[in-house]
Amino acid sequence: MKSKEIRGIDKNTLNEKLLELKKELVKMNAQVSIGTAIKNPGQVREIKKTIARILTLNNEKIKKIKQPEVDKKV
Repeated sequence: MKSKEIRGIDKNTLNEKLLELKKELVKMNAQVSIGTAIKNPGQVREIKKTIARILTLNNEKIKKIKQPEVDKKV
């Protein structure tokens, strides 16, 4: 998922997607640790990046809410 796509999704759906991606990553990591060949090894990297994007955008939204607007006079 791209950042633009993630920004367009509401918070509840985004949290559900985050949980889904984390579960999928755990499954893939289990397959790797067992020694089973994964169908698409690049998918692990893509899942990690998508999780990071979602968490980053969540943190940005939280910081915007917490940070009050301050008018700077020059």
